[in-house]
Amino acid sequence: MKDLIKIEVNENQEPIINGKELHETLKIETQYTKWFERMCEYGFCENIDYYTFYQDKNGNVVKNDYAQNLTPNQMSAMGISINHAIKLDMAKEIAMIQRSKQGKKVRQYFIQVEKDFNSPEKIMARALKIAEGKLNVLQLENTQQKQLIGELKPKADYLDEILQSKALVTITAIAKDYGMSAKAFNKKLHELKVQFKQGHQWFLYSEYHNCGYTHSETVEYKRKDGTKDVTMNTKWTQKGRLFLYELLKKNGIIPIIEN
Repeated sequence: MKDLIKIEVNENQEPIINGKELHETLKIETQYTKWFERMCEYGFCENIDYYTFYQDKNGNVVKNDYAQNLTPNQMSAMGISINHAIKLDMAKEIAMIQRSKQGKKVRQYFIQVEKDFNSPEKIMARALKIAEGKLNVLQLENTQQKQLIGELKPKADYLDEILQSKALVTITAIAKDYGMSAKAFNKKLHELKVQFKQGHQWFLYSEYHNCGYTHSETVEYKRKDGTKDVTMNTKWTQKGRLFLYELLKKNGIIPIIEN
């Protein structure tokens, strides 16, 4: 019974069961979508008791907004099918509804899973995982703040005017001067110990924080699920561009115009 059906955990640390795997484990002969629609007649609600997602023929997840714009014939031709992530309470009820020996077996399995899931050891493990995730976010925010503090620290010289200048340049624009993509250019600056990557963002090493090479601002945006988040939009000052030019030239890399 231990490996009766796979249990996963969602981002809210809740046990989740794959709808098609449950359908198969219960040995249901009715086609999956028709069977699931009938189960939902018992009062289960989407985005509360279960979540809808789509998969291709290899089991890879397909974006909902893409799949939902396809006709049934297009989905069939592309091997895309609907599936559901079911919460444990709903899965237990579905198993009970079947009124079969296999349904009883699956329900007993889910009850045992729930007991294990709510054991003090498992609760502590989930709490530690959540804490670790929050710590990673705090570390990233701390790195962002260090760079912003380094860039915005008041200086009583000509550097103040540079920091206030509107002549800022994106890394993509500078990379084009060297016939490189932004990705390749960022990688080269990392190799030259100018910057490092944390999460999906690049940050200057501490020795360059206060040099006036970049200007960053936090930008708010919405994730696909509608939640708000912030990221950093970093551009290079003309002083920073000159620094990169001199550094790259020392390493045998010059702009296309000088070739």
